[in-house]
Amino acid sequence: MSVTERNPVLSEGGPAGPDGNGRRDEPQVLLPREVPLGGPRAMLVQRTLPQRRRSLIGAWCFLDHYGPHDVQPGSAGMRVPGHPHIGLQTVTWLFEGEVEHRDTAGTVAVVKPGEVNLMTAGAGVAHSEYSTPATTRVHGAQLWVALPDGARMGDRAFEHFVPEVLQVDGAEVRVFLGSWLGVTATPQTYTRLLGAEVRLPAGTTWRAPLDPDDEVGVLVDLGSVTVDGVRVERSQLIALPDGRDELVLEAHDEPARVLVLGGEPFGEPVVMWWNFVGRNHDEIVAARADWQRQVEAQRTTGHADGRFGPHPDAWRDVLPAPELPTVRLKPRS
Repeated sequence: MSVTERNPVLSEGGPAGPDGNGRRDEPQVLLPREVPLGGPRAMLVQRTLPQRRRSLIGAWCFLDHYGPHDVQPGSAGMRVPGHPHIGLQTVTWLFEGEVEHRDTAGTVAVVKPGEVNLMTAGAGVAHSEYSTPATTRVHGAQLWVALPDGARMGDRAFEHFVPEVLQVDGAEVRVFLGSWLGVTATPQTYTRLLGAEVRLPAGTTWRAPLDPDDEVGVLVDLGSVTVDGVRVERSQLIALPDGRDELVLEAHDEPARVLVLGGEPFGEPVVMWWNFVGRNHDEIVAARADWQRQVEAQRTTGHADGRFGPHPDAWRDVLPAPELPTVRLKPRS
């Protein structure tokens, strides 16, 4: 998924951030911002990370929630041409529809509901995402994970995984990244992470253990839930206070579906601009220049290669990078 804003940081929302000791002692509701995914006929998505008052939850640094969108003849659906990434992993999780992923590592894969695509950018990768011809509704979440210093300049990679369905005290749970509730997802991550879908019947109060050293957020996909005494509505993300060793979700008068996202505090400053996660302004400038060289080669010759890998033959167009801001980009943590 490609960010269309020059600086992908949302307006402020929710309670105050860390206290003077760097702790967050109150739940923090992060309200979504509606942004277009692509050009004039783009699908609209609800973005809750990053925000000015919260850049990361663990290593999770970006979260788009979208749909359900009807995909009819002439409508946009998901149509994201080839675009680059550095310093992150992309996580695609669907509730409805199918999306074809194609990248410069040579991968062509279709992701379906209840499955996860995990792409590791390392020093550079490019990919495209299109809803398939058979898709009539598209509905899901696209997330990014910041890579730590030991992995962010590594090789590009791709993994596809189908998690088992757990029945836990009346809830249906799919753990698609990390370890939770006695199961471990197989895709490789480079910091301790948790990514899971939880479905709750109406009127359910559900409890599950958490690692108190982790930061944890809950994104509501369907219905509404109460978390830590706060009611959270669809497309909103609540970040739990630090030190929680238990998650308590209360579904209201309709079934609820949420994503639980967590992990150890990232501990490294990041610079996020467009589709890049770096450590300083100069890294972003260099990545943009490398991508623009490939964009120009694609335009003039129909073929391109370089830092982000060889463009697939199926690509007829790619997304150019926006202009950089006139001020130096500053790290956030």
